[in-house]
Amino acid sequence: MTQTNQNLQSLLETIRILRGEHGCPWDKKQTALSMVKYLKSECQELTEALEQNQRVGIREELGDLLYIILMLSEIHAGENLFTLDEVINDINEKLIRRHPHVFAGTTYSDEAELTAQWNAIKAEEKKKKYI
Repeated sequence: MTQTNQNLQSLLETIRILRGEHGCPWDKKQTALSMVKYLKSECQELTEALEQNQRVGIREELGDLLYIILMLSEIHAGENLFTLDEVINDINEKLIRRHPHVFAGTTYSDEAELTAQWNAIKAEEKKKKYI
């Protein structure tokens, strides 16, 4: 297991302990909806750190945002809706699907053609979601 995997597993375990039977009352009572304000706040703080090129701030805010994302994932997993593994797999598949010029040998003559293909792939994905 890589150091990153170990660190991610450790963070997930910390979140699970915080939400567990003997965990923190605040963490245990959070819902997806209650986390929205924290998600917005952390996104704003990260945006500001990026705009101001604050390396230490960016690192900290990325961590805070990662915590919120993992917390939301744990909340949904606890409701048997989906798992973090499914979230990770879905985004990986989407990135590969939306980049045929990188992963499938497709070529494009210019950026406009690339953008048109990207939009066509997104439109097809959206259509499939509502079938």
